[in-house]
Amino acid sequence: TCSVCGDLLGTLDVLYQPSRKVSLGAPGAGLFRLSALLPVSADGPRPPLLVGDTPMYEAPKIARRLGVAGMFVKDEGRNPSASMKDRATAVALAHAASIGCTTVAAASTGNAAASLSTLAASMGMRAVIFVPRTAPAPKVAQMLLTGASVVMVDGNYDQAFDLCAEAVRHFGWYSRNTATNPFLAEGKKTCSIEIAEYFQFVPPDVIAVGVGDGCVFGAQHKAFVDLLATGLVKTMPRLVGVQAAGADPLARAFAKGRDTCEPMEPCTFADSISVGVPRDQVKALRAARATGGAIVAVPDDRIREAMRMLASELGVFAEPAGAAGLAGLLELADRGGLRPSDRVVAIVSGHGLKDIKGAMSAVRGAPMQVEPGPKALDALEAIAHCPIGLPP
Repeated sequence: TCSVCGDLLGTLDVLYQPSRKVSLGAPGAGLFRLSALLPVSADGPRPPLLVGDTPMYEAPKIARRLGVAGMFVKDEGRNPSASMKDRATAVALAHAASIGCTTVAAASTGNAAASLSTLAASMGMRAVIFVPRTAPAPKVAQMLLTGASVVMVDGNYDQAFDLCAEAVRHFGWYSRNTATNPFLAEGKKTCSIEIAEYFQFVPPDVIAVGVGDGCVFGAQHKAFVDLLATGLVKTMPRLVGVQAAGADPLARAFAKGRDTCEPMEPCTFADSISVGVPRDQVKALRAARATGGAIVAVPDDRIREAMRMLASELGVFAEPAGAAGLAGLLELADRGGLRPSDRVVAIVSGHGLKDIKGAMSAVRGAPMQVEPGPKALDALEAIAHCPIGLPP
């Protein structure tokens, strides 16, 4: 970050001298095939696990619900630690290793921490993780199993972030903290580079993703800034950031036309976007305004609706924050904010198994209880005669 502007206002960008002859490599080899647009060497150290090149699914049923020409889902839950954060971690660890750093620290509500612990283990590096006391148990288990040093802070994410920053300065560790390290956005932007590739470099009209700190959202903007500079694309999509209504400082600032946020105490079941002080707020607000997009807030129940829709109509199991992008599109559709000709993409940033408690809160109904034996067949008649996709 800029020493003059400070941590919240002075986050830096990685800048390139764009070439009109950029080669991005053939899809399927992971994000490092995009090294022409990354700040790390093409042949330098990197995690051996395959990160990136996640699948994109077309969702015609959801498109009809939204009233748009096409709806697509980018499933980031297919990354090694089951979240989009692996993109940022892969680039950060590649950079750390190239400059001789062996200990990397991060503060996280869970996904970035699980990502760091997983990929650091694959490279033989030490991960030191700071999580708030509310971090979901499956994510903490993932960190501990991979050998990370986990520090559970008796406070919220913002307090864990501040303690991590102090530790990084004190011990000289490499920081994998969002907004502090500009290399993280470079990894995250590869998601939208892949989206542009999928559409043969004629970008979709709208890309929506859940927003907490703002780094993921700002990084998608950076992707298209870089692609425009190389001439690979000619237009930029409208970027829509989606916050939970109980943790929506960016949505409030956007609505009021402000360039910065007012802190708030977050309260939402979507833990990965439960942030009261967004660390990359300037870039996030810039991304929405520069692309003609928006930052919207949705209630938790709208996120639960999106979780059910993704699972039942597409087979994609999303954690609450991962379903926020679709929740925002549903909200925009109800407000008349989408056009019939739009092609829209929702980025599902993390897998549902990362937050079973959150997933269960979205479930409607319960398992059918039966006794073993032939008499159970009578009860199963309800399933046998029920239309596909509907509960009996």
